[in-house]
Amino acid sequence: MIKKFLDKNFLLSNSIAEGLYFDYAESMPIIDYHNHLIPKQIAEDHQFENITQPWLYGDHYKWRAMRTLGISESYITGSKSDAEKFEKWAETVPYTLRNPLYHWTHLELQRYFQIDTILDTHSQSSIYEQCNDMLSEKTHSVLGLLKMMRVEVVCTTDDPTDDLMYHKQFNGHPTELNMFPSFRPDKFILIENENFITSVNKLSDVIGSSIDSYTDLINALRNRADFFNSLGCRAADHGLEYISHVHYTGQEIEQIFMSKMRGQSLSLEQINQFKTAILVDLGEMYHDLGWVQQFHLGALRNNNVRALREMGPDTGWDSIGDWSQATSLSHFLARLDNQNKLTKTVLYNLNPADNALMATMVGNFNDGSSKGKIQYGSSWWFLDQKDGMEKQINALSNMGMLSCFIGMLTDSRSFLSFPRHEYFRRILCNIFGQEIERGELPHDIPWVGKIIQDICYYNVKEYLNI
Repeated sequence: MIKKFLDKNFLLSNSIAEGLYFDYAESMPIIDYHNHLIPKQIAEDHQFENITQPWLYGDHYKWRAMRTLGISESYITGSKSDAEKFEKWAETVPYTLRNPLYHWTHLELQRYFQIDTILDTHSQSSIYEQCNDMLSEKTHSVLGLLKMMRVEVVCTTDDPTDDLMYHKQFNGHPTELNMFPSFRPDKFILIENENFITSVNKLSDVIGSSIDSYTDLINALRNRADFFNSLGCRAADHGLEYISHVHYTGQEIEQIFMSKMRGQSLSLEQINQFKTAILVDLGEMYHDLGWVQQFHLGALRNNNVRALREMGPDTGWDSIGDWSQATSLSHFLARLDNQNKLTKTVLYNLNPADNALMATMVGNFNDGSSKGKIQYGSSWWFLDQKDGMEKQINALSNMGMLSCFIGMLTDSRSFLSFPRHEYFRRILCNIFGQEIERGELPHDIPWVGKIIQDICYYNVKEYLNI
């Protein structure tokens, strides 16, 4: 018998999986510990004017699909109206079969707008109107959308120079939702980038003191980290191609910093020396603060030079990179661990070839000081789909401890992306349900249900000390 698309048992292949999901996973609150939501929109409980704004603004996944279909950039990031952009997205959706966008699109229509209709050129007008009507209601404001998905915590991603005014504003009002900042110092790590000097000068202005040396830079970042910490920050995040780890001396790093600030070019060796030094110093700082450090590794960014020139970064021209990750990452973690300065750490890989590498790397530094201290993070970006999630779960299960896993996050700019937690939970429950049915796991539903609830909620709650 052919099952109905996206019915209540979507992705659940047997009655055991169904029971695990509906009795244990479905009702768990969401702690979204890494995303790119806009704090201003949360603090002001923003009301979107139409479905295009929360759905298509900034969504690189949808943009890439539309471009692939041959749709003009004017309907993607260009000057066409929101209604016209939505119409072109509706035209694209039927062609996304077997891409996760097809699932996510219809899950979001169901969960937020109670729309079971397939989105296409025939239905787009009525769906656009229905979504817009609902978005005009208070139940579908930003806080309403988050409440609908039982979101308990969001950890935003913030530049060290940010004044965090919206975090302060939001935290001054009683609400069921907690919003914490996260520290993202990439601009001060990537010394090869053109905006490095500008970023240092901005940081200097923010702290009200000149930054004339590498030591000044580290002190300035610690100043900002203390400020973030005062507003509940629990984690730092880094988006890097790979972890650098080469030999350096303090004198060399000071000289490299001064050379860069004078506009001089640096060798690849000097760049890696600087990155090594600042990652070690930041890692020690995070340990002192009791933060979690996260490393998103392996993205090859801004491949299309013309698009970068015309549209700027982060507009959907990135892909998977193939750097060697193991040796430098191991040396970096070992260095901090040897100094008793290795804080809780989450490692995310973008290249699926590194799944086993990451799953085994975390076991090298789990020292019994806390549950799941070093984490193999959830499948990310291009791996954030059914196959990617299953492979990440299986790699961690086979080579580590899935029961200690801190689970899913959105890593998204969209307030409509939270059904991805449901997507992950259904996949997780189905894996357990299939193996119980095959006799590969005991038919102990209360215990398996506890493990699932830990992965969905309790592990990350404990991990972040929430």
